[in-house]
Order: sequence, then C-alpha cells, then structure tokens
Amino acid sequence: MCECTTLILNMSGHNKWSKVKHKKEATDAKKSKIFGKHARFIAVESQKAKGDLAAPGLIAAIERAKKDSMPKDNIDRAVQKGKGGDAGTMQEVLYEAYGPGGTALLITALTDNNNRTSGQVKQTLSKLGYALGAPGSAAWAFTKVGADYIPTTPMTLSDDDGEKLASLVEQLEENDDVQDIYTAADTPEEV
Repeated sequence: MCECTTLILNMSGHNKWSKVKHKKEATDAKKSKIFGKHARFIAVESQKAKGDLAAPGLIAAIERAKKDSMPKDNIDRAVQKGKGGDAGTMQEVLYEAYGPGGTALLITALTDNNNRTSGQVKQTLSKLGYALGAPGSAAWAFTKVGADYIPTTPMTLSDDDGEKLASLVEQLEENDDVQDIYTAADTPEEV
C-alpha cells in the first residue's frame, strides 16, 4: 500500500512539473520573439546613429526594449551589432492595407529581405480576405508623431469587425519582421 501511494505522489509531481515546463516554454518563446524584434530595431537605430547612445532614435528603441524587460546584455549586443555594421542589410519598410470594416492599417517592419517579408504579409492578409494597398492608400488616415502613427479620424467598428481586426493583428504579429501595426479603428483597448 505504501508503494502505491508513493507512485501516485511521484506521478502527480511529474505531471505538475510537466505543466509548468510547458507554460515556461511558451512564455520563453513569446519573450524570445519580442526580444528579437527589439534587437533588430535597436541595431538599425544604432547603425543610423553610428553607435551614439545619446541619439534620440536609439534612446527610444532602448526604452521600448526595457519596457518589455529585455536584458541589458541583449540590448548592448544589438547596439554593437548596429555600430559594427552587421545590421547594414536591415531596412525599414511600411506596408499599407485595409482591414475589417474598411479600417486603414499601417504595418511597419524591419527586414533584410523585402521580398520575403512582403510575401509573408501579403499571404497573411489574403488568407483572411484582405490585400496590401498601394503606397499612400492608407497612410492618409494617419499623422506621424515621432516614430508612431496616430489615426486622424478614428472609426468605430462593430464587435464582429473588432474581433476580426484583433485576429488579423495577431496573425500579422506572428511574422518576426513585423514591428508595429497601426489601425484607424477606435477600439476600447489598444490593438
């Protein structure tokens, strides 16, 4: 009887660790993706600033990374990568589209291969029934303030369109090159 109780306790402990391990792996994967995006952005800003840590763009990029708890070593490596010129092939690109309910979308990305990133963004949009727009087709709905885009005339979406937009944004963010997605939707929570 004692052996059976011990066996059940051991199995229970193993099961609990297994659940914790899987949660940790999922959390770590999500952090890794976020840190990768920040590292690319910091490297590009560092390259623009020629490694000058007092440059406003680089300061802003580092502050964004710190808000997401990116380790200092990772930030320093990204700055050095940009300073050393390894980020030379990275470029910032802006994609424009219209999403659910006719809401304008601006998608910013950092990529070393514009064709690959463009294809991935197009595929995500077309899978959900949307398409990339021509340059200027959606940008008119936004005002650039610093590094961000603010909608000039936010539009209210129905609950159904709001859910579709949230799903679209979530799928676009799966692309490692996509940095930010701006919408002209006036939603209760930031999309």
